[in-house]
Amino acid sequence: MKKILVVSSANMDMVLNVNSVPVAGQTVIDNGSYSYVPGGKGANSALAFARLGGKCTFVTRVGMDQTGDELVDLYRKEGIDTCYLKRATDAKTGLATIFVEGSGQNRIIVFPGANQKITPDQIDQAIAEAKPDALFLQFEINHDAILYATRVAREAKIPIFIDAGAITPDFPLDKLPELELFSPNESEALTICGISPDSEEKCLEASRAISKLIKAKHIVLKLGSRGAYIYNGSSGELIPTLPIKPVDTTAAGDAFTAALTLKYLECGSIREACAYAHVAGTITVTRKGASSSIPTRDEVEAFIVEMKKKK
Repeated sequence: MKKILVVSSANMDMVLNVNSVPVAGQTVIDNGSYSYVPGGKGANSALAFARLGGKCTFVTRVGMDQTGDELVDLYRKEGIDTCYLKRATDAKTGLATIFVEGSGQNRIIVFPGANQKITPDQIDQAIAEAKPDALFLQFEINHDAILYATRVAREAKIPIFIDAGAITPDFPLDKLPELELFSPNESEALTICGISPDSEEKCLEASRAISKLIKAKHIVLKLGSRGAYIYNGSSGELIPTLPIKPVDTTAAGDAFTAALTLKYLECGSIREACAYAHVAGTITVTRKGASSSIPTRDEVEAFIVEMKKKK
């Protein structure tokens, strides 16, 4: 069983299922629905690692509030190691407001709260005691924590996997050490290098541009319904995903990159890992919510068996 250390965010998601998102100054009466669902890119990934058969240790912070209590209870029930999860007395638990339109596409506003309070002590202790096989990060926490975690992991010779979720243009990419894998989606790739990977030719161009900014063995562009583009530093390949009508794309990228990371650690093949991750992502988009939509290993493997029967 591979051991993954996730240093990232924990939120409660307020999910608004709407027909359309209003423009500035507009008030809309909508007959959709809303719900509160545990989320946060880090938590989604931690849950994916645990459900897909990894041993996950989660370094994050939540507030001293009822929401924080609910999230910690969930993580423990899912088998996630919360020994290094701390409670912040000076900030509320993170909150994300997610608008899900009829097409399944989403728009997200995140209020980080306690996620900005992760400390070097938490990271040092987790790396020293958990002895992970890999470090997994996103950009929904403070920059200093990200850079510190990558530096300590690099010194400990622990491979580093980064999902570019929530990256901002001001992040100092040149300060990151060498990574095993870096995975942005289309909008994140545009933010990083100014190139939209909207064709296979542009995917290669964007990957090359990103590789000049970030030292990574593998770059994997998440392209939504088009699949994913894997780049190894010299050449790239588009790996199509499965044709399916999405219900809710929330957490799909988080589930995909977690599945990609875990399978890659298990088999060593980025192509095989990408195909496996597509299945995890496909199942996720057919369900509503964030954490509630992420599949288990048994569900992914059963889906793969059914796919083979249909061939």
